[in-house]
Amino acid sequence: MSSSQQQEYWLISAPGEKTCQQTWDNMNNVTAKQSNLSLNFKFHIPDLKVGTLDQLVGLSDDLTKLDSYVEAIAHKIAQYLGDVLEDQRDKLAENLLANGVDLATYLTRFQWDMAKYPIKQSLQNIHEIITKQVGQIDADLKTKSTAYNNLKGNLQSLAKKSSGSLLTRNLGDIVKKEHFVLESEYLTTLLVVVPSQLKPDWLGKYETLADMVVPRSSRLILEDPDHSLFSVTMFNKVVDEYKLHCRENRFVVREFVYNEEALAASKNEITKLNMDKKKQFGPLVRWLKVNFSEAFTAWIHVKALRVFTESVLRYGLPVNFQAMLLLPYKKSTRKLRDVLNQLYAHLDNSSMGSGSADMVDIPGLGFSYSEYFPYVYYTMKLDFIEAKK
Repeated sequence: MSSSQQQEYWLISAPGEKTCQQTWDNMNNVTAKQSNLSLNFKFHIPDLKVGTLDQLVGLSDDLTKLDSYVEAIAHKIAQYLGDVLEDQRDKLAENLLANGVDLATYLTRFQWDMAKYPIKQSLQNIHEIITKQVGQIDADLKTKSTAYNNLKGNLQSLAKKSSGSLLTRNLGDIVKKEHFVLESEYLTTLLVVVPSQLKPDWLGKYETLADMVVPRSSRLILEDPDHSLFSVTMFNKVVDEYKLHCRENRFVVREFVYNEEALAASKNEITKLNMDKKKQFGPLVRWLKVNFSEAFTAWIHVKALRVFTESVLRYGLPVNFQAMLLLPYKKSTRKLRDVLNQLYAHLDNSSMGSGSADMVDIPGLGFSYSEYFPYVYYTMKLDFIEAKK
């Protein structure tokens, strides 16, 4: 993961001075040119419809919830894409793009999408458009992931049956036709799993566990570190008795009927499931890539809406503020915070400008007292690529 993904971006706004350009220049001078504390970008927000103060206050709370929701959906898609890629997970970064570019590029060069979110619509309507859009992505993700996970689960279950202990694994991949007496009216062949330490017991006892056992009929089919699989042939009438005596001696009879058609169907099922998985893989990856981009870009638009709403609530009308994106350099965050607080101290004469840690809710503003600064302030991390646990 690149350092820009690990680090936290600060999205802030300050009121326009003589011009918004001057606001930008002053901030950039003290944080970047003079002290080299952060890498800065203008964050372009179009002229949105303001509405009434009451609407803005209500919308502020709604946007706080929407922000968390959309970010969570983007993370969910990214995580699931990593799961789907499996052993190609190292390619996750190149698949997590926003409008065809890497996430940092999209964020630092953000342009409002006029087609998806028309600025002639009210802020509430844009909020509803994003809510509906991301809600549909979330619902579709649940449907698609459930179908694909079921397919993977069935394959894993069959794979588990084809390996592991002889007590549980699928015997159809092990036994052969010649291991059985077939098409006999009187004889039956049983498959018995014997613990390795009891193998001498089995060889000494198997002919005497019941009457009418075919002498020297037991054949070793397969051994693993813990167990051995034997066949043994007897008359049908003593099968139940033989099973009982096997249990008494800790020999495990596996229920198995040799049927070539059933064995072929089982192998065909695995082949079909593998083909279905390969067939679904490509379209699912494409859908996840497209909808990660949709969710991520929607999230950045929600951030823009929050900055706009809070800036109007904080700085008043007419709308006159400059939104700015800062990427603090490592170990510079404390100094950067101090510089910004000094630069914008005049915006708020209360003690809240100190960034006090007391937790007091501020009605109408989407943050608590501990996060309150003289300027509008939000954070975001582009940490959508997580190490596999």
